[in-house]
Amino acid sequence: MNFAMLFQAWNLWADGRARDFMDTAVTESYSLDEVSRCIHVGLLCVQDSSSARPHMSSVVSMLDSEAIPRAPPEQPGYFARTNYETSEVMEDTENSANGVSLTALEGR
Repeated sequence: MNFAMLFQAWNLWADGRARDFMDTAVTESYSLDEVSRCIHVGLLCVQDSSSARPHMSSVVSMLDSEAIPRAPPEQPGYFARTNYETSEVMEDTENSANGVSLTALEGR
């Protein structure tokens, strides 16, 4: 997965600037609403909690119909949970399931 693209898509979608994420070749073939819907559904699919991610049947329905309601996505879980002012990992970092290692996600 291209994390830079995910980061850019999230920021532009959250700022209401989905048009800035569209390639000019796409703008001639698809409407902003269609592309925004695809970005929205894509962001739903990469949410941190697996229970918050839609089932594939819901993904197909959301992409197929404008009438299907879509919950607002949360920030994707791939982003580092750090305090950028101190560059230290937040206190809510959890141990792995086996209790042997500790993993902290940090951007490059």
